[in-house]
Amino acid sequence: MLLIFLLIAGLWGVGLLMGAPVRARLVMIGILYLGVVLGHLVLPPGHALREATGGSAAGWLILAGFLALGFAYAFGIRRLRDITRNRETQETTKRQGVFAEGELDRYARHVVLRELGGPGQKKLKESKVLVVGAGGLGSPVLLYLAAGGVGRIGVIDDDVVDSGNLQRQIVHDDPSIGKEKVFSAQERMLAINPFVDVRPYKRRLTEEIAADLIADYDLVLDGTDNFDTRYLVNRTCVAQGKPLVSGALSQWEGQVSVFHPQVSGPCYQCIFPEAPAPGLAPSCAVAGVLGPLPGVVGSMMAVEAVKQISGAGQVLRGDMLIYDALWSETRKIGLKARVDCPVCGGRGANTAETS
Repeated sequence: MLLIFLLIAGLWGVGLLMGAPVRARLVMIGILYLGVVLGHLVLPPGHALREATGGSAAGWLILAGFLALGFAYAFGIRRLRDITRNRETQETTKRQGVFAEGELDRYARHVVLRELGGPGQKKLKESKVLVVGAGGLGSPVLLYLAAGGVGRIGVIDDDVVDSGNLQRQIVHDDPSIGKEKVFSAQERMLAINPFVDVRPYKRRLTEEIAADLIADYDLVLDGTDNFDTRYLVNRTCVAQGKPLVSGALSQWEGQVSVFHPQVSGPCYQCIFPEAPAPGLAPSCAVAGVLGPLPGVVGSMMAVEAVKQISGAGQVLRGDMLIYDALWSETRKIGLKARVDCPVCGGRGANTAETS
């Protein structure tokens, strides 16, 4: 066996001197090994060549087994190291807001927009948006924000999907009936764009959690259907200086506005200082709502969110856009802050427009 080991050392040394690749040197040694094993299998017992190479193939086969185990162990360690490195790279990519390989292709129609472009798309990727409500307005908002490449999207809702939702809540489908809305929405959003980070919160937004939750996000979109939640979202956004995109529906009509009194304009409670008396503003379940209307208004909310994040154009801050689907009319009215507002104190009344 010593002769074979000397030949192996010789082959390796000659290959090293000639600059042969490691793989080529290993191939030559493998050929030598196969020749030795084959010799033991075909030559008769007692043959001089067999005696000179150990007398039996058993030793060489055992050696091959140990070498195979060693290579398998080394390969496994290398594979685990590569997996760990890839995961660390992916986490770093997410933290830095860098586009993953192939991700930017899906946003090509954004990138070619002069007002948005690559810098605007990067802002979307790095942004964190909270959507309150995964119902009629939340459905188009969530779909378009996910498709548009918003980096992190939180969605909070404590409701489950029922068949009566499907006439207008397009983020859900028939197999989702009985499922929590936030998880149904998460599945659909990730199916559209696996590069977004969707964070579902299956609970009602309350005073106890509102401040901590909204603090984790840059922008809030409110598509809820009750005034208590709207007032809570508005108070928290004003207290933290976060912009709020608000939408509302009623039968054939919808409205959209952006509230950010730290920059300019009123807050939500400046415009709606008190909740209407019971029966004056019935819910969609009571009054009904046109199926496509939430899609129109929710899409408008998504547009305002994209503009707010990217800095493109002018957002509906200090204005309210009202859409009447029955008569195909759209109008925009100006909004003013109230100096006696208990939430913002009219701070947006004398604030110059800065963006």
